[in-house]
Amino acid sequence: MKIISILLGIVLLAFVIIQLFALNSQRNIETYHYKVTKKYDGFEIRTYDATLFTSVKLSTKNYKESSSKGFSILAGYIFGGNDRNEKIAMTSPVAMSLEDSMTMLFMVPKKFDKQTLPQPNQSQIKFREEPAKTVAAIAFNGWADDEKIETYKQKLITALEKEGIPFTNRFYFLGYNAPYEFFNRKNEVIVELQKEPLDH
Repeated sequence: MKIISILLGIVLLAFVIIQLFALNSQRNIETYHYKVTKKYDGFEIRTYDATLFTSVKLSTKNYKESSSKGFSILAGYIFGGNDRNEKIAMTSPVAMSLEDSMTMLFMVPKKFDKQTLPQPNQSQIKFREEPAKTVAAIAFNGWADDEKIETYKQKLITALEKEGIPFTNRFYFLGYNAPYEFFNRKNEVIVELQKEPLDH
């Protein structure tokens, strides 16, 4: 019993250390910059700056399968899988387009542009320039799955229709936490708004 207690203590200590490390990492990570222009009950309107991403198009719309495969490919690139064996800092959030064929996107740190980024070893990785955009965003906590993402997508659609805010069909899931983070998990569904000026 004493050995079991010691082992459980070691496991618990390791878990706490990992969670503290994750919390500290989140504080120092570069994020996709935006400004909140208006808050509504349950969602908000944001403007995002034009930003460069690395991306990979996936052949499935299943979140679990796509996120695991996409993360593995893009993480391989930033951890040195490129023509310079260069490590690139992780950024937040990880984005996924909500389409029949999902695309996963990692934001490129601002110190790089398309000319200075190392070239990926895997040909399916593409550099993608996202223009400045206005979006509506709805947040939820915990672990994401297909059902939760669809639920909050529909909640966002209902809220936008109620407010009479015109939106496009370009929806994205944003995940802010590493897989090993258990606490303060944050997720969002966003949709690009139509370019007509809003009277709200």
